[in-house]
Amino acid sequence: MSTGQVVEIMRKTLEIAVLLGAPMLVIATVVGVLISIFQVVTSLQETTLSTVPRLAAVAAAIFVLMPWMLRRLGMFTIAMFSDFRPYVR
Repeated sequence: MSTGQVVEIMRKTLEIAVLLGAPMLVIATVVGVLISIFQVVTSLQETTLSTVPRLAAVAAAIFVLMPWMLRRLGMFTIAMFSDFRPYVR
């Protein structure tokens, strides 16, 4: 396997990892900012007030997006293993 092929496989792998992880990171960021704004407005500086809603939002997002994530990961895996001939010499 050449260096170019390894780089191509790693690029595809990183792309799918970013694609699958980005929705949860965006949701955690948006919820974190909203909770921070709420804390600044109400002067409540409780650590659990910022952590628990963020964890709950990410868990809900994972629950809702899991079928899409599994479908994308399955398509990626099938695409990687279906045409394995160029990588084996």
